[in-house]
Amino acid sequence: MNRRNFLYGSMGATALGLFGLPKMALATLPTVSLQTPEHLSGNPLLDFSGLPKYSKIKPEHIMPAMQFLIDESKKVIEQVANQPNLTWDNFYFPLADIDEKFDRAWTSVSNLNSVANTPELREAYNSTRSVVSEFYTWRGMHKPLFDAMMTLKNSPEFAQYNAAQQKSIDDALLSFRLSGIDLPKNQQEQLADINKRLSELSTQFGNNVLDATNGWHKTFDTAEPLKGLNEAALQSAKKAAEDKGQTGYRIGLDTPSYTAVMNYADDAALRAEVYEAFFTRASELGPNAGKWDNGPVIAEILSLRLKKSKLLGFKNYAEYSLATKMADSPAEVMAFLTGLVNKSRSKAKTQVEELAKFAKTNYGVDKLNAWDMAYYTEKHKNALYSFDKEMLREYFPEDKVLSGLFEISKRLFGISIRPAKADVWDESVKFYEVYDALGQHKASFYLDMYARSNKRGGAWQSVAIDRIRRADGSLQLPVTVMAMNFRKPADGQPSLLLHDEVNTLFHEFGHGLQSMLTQMEILGVTGFNGIPWDAVEFNSQLMEGFTLDRKSLPLISAHYKTGEPLPSELLDKLLEAKHYQGAYRLIRQLEFGIFDMRANTEYTADKPSNYAQNLFLQVVDEVGVAHTPRYVRRPNFFTHLFSGGYAAGYYSYLWAELLASDGFAKFEEEGVLNPVTGKRLEDTILSQGGSRSPMELYINYRGRKPDPKALLATYGIE
Repeated sequence: MNRRNFLYGSMGATALGLFGLPKMALATLPTVSLQTPEHLSGNPLLDFSGLPKYSKIKPEHIMPAMQFLIDESKKVIEQVANQPNLTWDNFYFPLADIDEKFDRAWTSVSNLNSVANTPELREAYNSTRSVVSEFYTWRGMHKPLFDAMMTLKNSPEFAQYNAAQQKSIDDALLSFRLSGIDLPKNQQEQLADINKRLSELSTQFGNNVLDATNGWHKTFDTAEPLKGLNEAALQSAKKAAEDKGQTGYRIGLDTPSYTAVMNYADDAALRAEVYEAFFTRASELGPNAGKWDNGPVIAEILSLRLKKSKLLGFKNYAEYSLATKMADSPAEVMAFLTGLVNKSRSKAKTQVEELAKFAKTNYGVDKLNAWDMAYYTEKHKNALYSFDKEMLREYFPEDKVLSGLFEISKRLFGISIRPAKADVWDESVKFYEVYDALGQHKASFYLDMYARSNKRGGAWQSVAIDRIRRADGSLQLPVTVMAMNFRKPADGQPSLLLHDEVNTLFHEFGHGLQSMLTQMEILGVTGFNGIPWDAVEFNSQLMEGFTLDRKSLPLISAHYKTGEPLPSELLDKLLEAKHYQGAYRLIRQLEFGIFDMRANTEYTADKPSNYAQNLFLQVVDEVGVAHTPRYVRRPNFFTHLFSGGYAAGYYSYLWAELLASDGFAKFEEEGVLNPVTGKRLEDTILSQGGSRSPMELYINYRGRKPDPKALLATYGIE
């Protein structure tokens, strides 16, 4: 998930944050006339009419466009911050106009860097990102701009502003302070250097992971070594070889290929080889040892984060990170996480012991290795519930899942989703428009579902265009991007999704709904903007509940050949299995959350360069219940923490899941497809963006604070 922040955000974000447009007569208010120089007249990044022109954006367009927008932004900032007789109107509207343009251009570049990465684009993005980072730092330390905002804050008119306006100003002032506005000049310069270097390191980390993921493959002349994989997985491996001009079958470390091997390949030696290649990515070990090693990158990131935090008056980076989150302190987060460990670890240990006993009894396996866990989990699950993941694929063809997702959204929120045409970065990308119950265009979104070699791994949602009201009174509609890494259709067969992938699709669409259903018109609080990081996963995780419900499942499932619904006995088994290994799955998330919080709390300048790796192994030994090989280098490709904005924030998934579990329980109580409940969710939370505190909005929705028992129940823990 990608969102805006006043100064930095995700580096694919706006430098705006404070400014958005309240509902008022706007036609006579001041705007910025952006005069594009003749030599930039054909630059697609400076064409702000309609949707982004993705296919026309070339690497050589990036630096000139962003440098021009930076120069224009600086001119406007100097003008509005130093003008006499300051008012909301003469301060806000010129900034909003230029900031909206800056935001759209840089977001387009950032999106392309994630979904259509090439060496040339990467080079242009990396060099420009440093310039953009310097601009954000310059702006965050611009004293006249800060003073102007303080003038608005302290003015008699402030009391007359609506809640969204007040919240956006308060958020912006906090962002200024977290950007070093109160520091002396020499320390501001030091902080600027740190921010620039952290930006470079974050990009380098992500690039190393992408290169390491693409840098390993294995090709077989026949399918015999891949025995156990189903026909669809074999066809994908065959197509992967063909795409590289090879014959036979090619496997790699992309998610569809990796999971197919780990879950189903009968050859334990092959599973071990693939496991080691995957878990030593971007490290000093493994088949590409040292080639894209993120170990030194991690060490420098941790060091610079600590220096930055101390400059700003915090003891550690975790304290700095939590300054803008719901959780008050690292101690509160650790109490939350360790409390969950205490409630789940015993049951998780029992679940692993049951799996080991099953593997020994039925397959003669004396020891469950790390590369055996997924394989025998599928065998065990099949024995208990008479189905496996791959068999379920046949009942989740992409088109049926999407039509069902859209139908559920229509019933809950009264929206209709229609395919439309747009300029896209890959021919497989789909584009849709969203309409309300009255037929009014409400939002749009891109859906990029398939894995590609030039696309980063995982799944995410990012914003292309935010919902705001412009200075001329017109309303800019939101546009969002949702990306996954599912298996491509092959040999005339549609893309068939694992149920886990269905869950992923609903998760990212839940993020998208928060962008698309917002009614806020102030950029600092529209969509995700202004929402604390530990609350942004609320709706994404709430939407996952619809993938495991008896009333909604028939809407998203049908056999891809016959159209027959998911058989009732299979539906029963799927629902029965939803708590399978629930405690073990929770423990794995707790390992990551505790490692993250401890790394960003306990790190000190005298720690060794391999501190993160040592801490990770310590945490999995203390918290985990399954053996982790000593060569596992999980921190080296943990993009959430070192490249994705979740540093000292990975706990947010579980923090928000507590809200989501209790929030979905309201649907279960009132009817899972109840439009009244859906409307209440939209009106009280989704439409409100970051205009109020998440707990206030949640209480408005639920009528009370969340019940912690709901989270444990999600994992089958009493």
